[in-house]
Amino acid sequence: MANPLLRLSADALELGLSPSIGGVISDFTLTGEGGRTPILRQSHSSLEKAVDAACFPLVPFVNRIRGGCFDFRGRQVRLAPNMAGDPSPLHGQGWTSAWEIEQSSASSATLAFDHQAGEWPWAYRAVQELRLDGEALQLRLLCTNESREPMPCGLGLHPYFNCGPDTRIQTEVDQVWTVDEKVLPVARMAAEGRYAIGDDPVCGRGLDNGYSGWSGSAIFTDPGWPFEIELTSPDARFFQLYSPEEGGLFVAEPVTHANAAMNEPEEDWPSLGLRVLAPGESMDLHARIAVRRA
Repeated sequence: MANPLLRLSADALELGLSPSIGGVISDFTLTGEGGRTPILRQSHSSLEKAVDAACFPLVPFVNRIRGGCFDFRGRQVRLAPNMAGDPSPLHGQGWTSAWEIEQSSASSATLAFDHQAGEWPWAYRAVQELRLDGEALQLRLLCTNESREPMPCGLGLHPYFNCGPDTRIQTEVDQVWTVDEKVLPVARMAAEGRYAIGDDPVCGRGLDNGYSGWSGSAIFTDPGWPFEIELTSPDARFFQLYSPEEGGLFVAEPVTHANAAMNEPEEDWPSLGLRVLAPGESMDLHARIAVRRA
């Protein structure tokens, strides 16, 4: 598959986009006298799928649907797995599909993806707007229900960050969901002990958990970095942290709803962050990744 790379820049920030590979960010870099320093995890040398990228969009749902099956207003929806080894499909269709470039300039771009009703039985249009302002990357992810029936919807971003033994997160959350061996939620509890964020370095924690009551801001620091990073999203009340035991990277996802929320009764969806879009209705997620030099 052809993988044309779109490059944006503003002052010392550079951004690479690979629209045909899930509409992903392939790299986000700070340039200067010290050379090039990755802000997000650098993509693998051969970028063939979204999980090899620096960041990818989550649309029209985030994280897992338990067993690929949920009920909605008299209809049972079944989705096939979309990640090897995991029976529960993840993150919707956007990250596994090609996006089109609708607009681009030296420092901004708009990407779009049109989904036709099929296994996911609703048509929708997803749009990403990305812009560098010299101090930060501004993102907007938009989803519009283009079907004739109401559609469940949730949005998120999946950015990968590098980490080492001294990398830390400063943020505020209320509760965490424990998970089973299939990374599906089991119980909701206070975000304390091994689930606390900020008490210990983030690398190698062995976590893949969702948090509620997120403050909407997270600051990432490391004494070896020439900057600190702040991730903000006023639209995301939930936060997913993935920190594999082997270390080297972590994922900090601003998301609009909880993991496996579609498997809960619809009357609980508002408290879990899941929206139902009427025909023609849209929802969006704004986010900002700011870079402040040390």
